[in-house]
Amino acid sequence: MRAYEIVSDGGVDALALNERQSPQPGTGEILVDVRASSINYRDLSTIEDPIPRGINFPCIPNSDGAGEVISVGAGVTRFKTGDRVAGCFFQNWPDGRISAEAMASAMGGAIDGILAEKVVLREAGTVHIPAHMSFEEASTLPCAGLTAWNCLVEQGGLKPGHTALLLGTGGVSIVGLQIAKMMGARAIITSSSDEKLERAKDLGADELINYRQNPNWEAQVLEITNGSGVDVTIETGGGGTLEKTMEATRIGGTISLIGVLTSGMINPTTVMRKSIRLQGVYVGNRRMFEDMNAAFTLNQIHPVIDQVFDFEDARSGFHAMRAAGHFSKLVVRI
Repeated sequence: MRAYEIVSDGGVDALALNERQSPQPGTGEILVDVRASSINYRDLSTIEDPIPRGINFPCIPNSDGAGEVISVGAGVTRFKTGDRVAGCFFQNWPDGRISAEAMASAMGGAIDGILAEKVVLREAGTVHIPAHMSFEEASTLPCAGLTAWNCLVEQGGLKPGHTALLLGTGGVSIVGLQIAKMMGARAIITSSSDEKLERAKDLGADELINYRQNPNWEAQVLEITNGSGVDVTIETGGGGTLEKTMEATRIGGTISLIGVLTSGMINPTTVMRKSIRLQGVYVGNRRMFEDMNAAFTLNQIHPVIDQVFDFEDARSGFHAMRAAGHFSKLVVRI
């Protein structure tokens, strides 16, 4: 079978498409015929800068993918041949709080990822995918989908009538928008592109803010919320936007920090003054994934895909991620 491999620190163009012996499932494992793999910014960063991340060469990139079970190992009871499945980002985090052991099982980093024609997954690190979704749609769920769910529902306690602030129109923010509307919440979304904001409006966004035209966008959020601020924010920027997010969040609200795309110094005074809960979020566990899939099935949610690339052209997908012109998700079809 063929698999992409990180073989050096040469970046995307050095990503190698190599032949590997087809893996075989062991006890408690399943063999999956991969049909699609979505690209996250984390995947691009790992390819571009593998050495500081401790990547062992060769390493198959990408945490996210979906496919069909083609064989099962001894002792497997949760899956059978023909099941449609997705791997969990962390292969060893079924439930509970995150741990060092869970962190050591992150696909496409600590262990081989899923940008391959066939992969072996742990039974305990795999979920059934919603029947109404295509493999391409389901491949967007393990990282971006689950991160948004964890931020808004698990950490943020989002309820009907709450207000969520979503920064940008990348994969996490757009599925976060879908989750917010599914939960009966108000959604405020930011972007530097009016075109992308209009696409977000079509998905149900209630308030649109162009942060390039409105550099003091936190003041606009406060105006929209009658001075109180939002209940929960998915913070993708990091140091460059966090102070603005803190001002835009209500007293006792929650900020889920998932990204550090911009740099800057942070004064934590507002966190203390407003009793804000600032929570780092790194994807989520299998139980959360199964809860999210149940909700998406009931509400017939379809993840948004901007562009699909053929397996042989996967490098173009990573270049598209670097260009940052996409709306929501980029997917490789295998």
